[in-house]
Amino acid sequence: MSSIPRSTRRRVLKALGVGGTAALAGCTAPSNQEATEVSTTDRATPQEPSMNPAKETDVDRIAADPTDIPEPIDRDEPETVEVELTTKELVAEVEPGVTYTYMAFEDQIPGPMIRVRKGDTVELTITNEEGNSMPHNIDLHAVRGPGGGAEASMVAPGETETFRFKATYAGSYIYHCAVPNLDMHISSGMFGMILVEPEEGLPEVDHEFYFGQHELYTTGEAGEEGHHDFDFESMKAEDPTYVLTNGEKYAITPDVHGAPTMQVGDTARVYMAVGGPNLDSSFHPIGSVWDEVWPQGTLESDPHINVQTTPVKPGSTVVATLHAEVPGAIKLVDHALTRVARKGNMAVIMREGDEQPDVFDPEP
Repeated sequence: MSSIPRSTRRRVLKALGVGGTAALAGCTAPSNQEATEVSTTDRATPQEPSMNPAKETDVDRIAADPTDIPEPIDRDEPETVEVELTTKELVAEVEPGVTYTYMAFEDQIPGPMIRVRKGDTVELTITNEEGNSMPHNIDLHAVRGPGGGAEASMVAPGETETFRFKATYAGSYIYHCAVPNLDMHISSGMFGMILVEPEEGLPEVDHEFYFGQHELYTTGEAGEEGHHDFDFESMKAEDPTYVLTNGEKYAITPDVHGAPTMQVGDTARVYMAVGGPNLDSSFHPIGSVWDEVWPQGTLESDPHINVQTTPVKPGSTVVATLHAEVPGAIKLVDHALTRVARKGNMAVIMREGDEQPDVFDPEP
């Protein structure tokens, strides 16, 4: 990452002055559970209050809807694409009774997917919401330019900046905030994905889903009710309180915000961004494998085939496909499984349709 020039440093200082699962995710399950059930109701044992009370939330959920992404690109010529993002600091629940002041692009984690075509010119406008306490900016790994656009997009609360770049290479790339204390900002939710489709587009699939993983370092233990503040010491030790998919504990599961669905016979493309700031993800679909994997989101390379678990580094992405052969849950996890059982990391895609006993027969 490029160093920040003196002029930008002055702007940063000026801005600072403004405001100053019990069954291991279903690897085993009680015998009386249906195969499609997902247990996410186990919570840490309540502790004696030792921290500030939970705060009133600004949003009902911080977790991005994994199906709310732009449509595939259907054109043969490059265009100028206008993108507007607002940086926000807002209180939301990590899990019931536990609040945290997140930082986010718009009001979701991961931030909105930006979708363009190789050769497009992107005009990106970033606004730092008035009332925020910190400066923000955006570094996109799809940008050839100083700081990936970070230097051109530095904004104090209430300010707006615009810059342009050409998408010169295809793939899926992370974007994130890159101000001083960038690790805190990313941990708090400031990351997302920009997808640059190849000129010929992507193969057609029935569904597309978008997820993001990051770790959260807080002053409280996981499940300890109240408002959690950020803890720099635990971040330096790389010992997170939570490891989260889409910003909340077990957010994209039937018991919390619901799970996206696909029918037996359907195909899906999954996009995953790992903000980090520190931990790799060992991305695995329990109950399936990845049919194809483009490591690091390298869409112009040949995919790997029938992959059980794919590593995704912090500050990187992956694109993978799968198909539904049988009904039941596909549980998307980081296969560093303590993060699933103890720190809140799991998402679910539900497969619906008729049993396929020639593929899987639970009661032969």
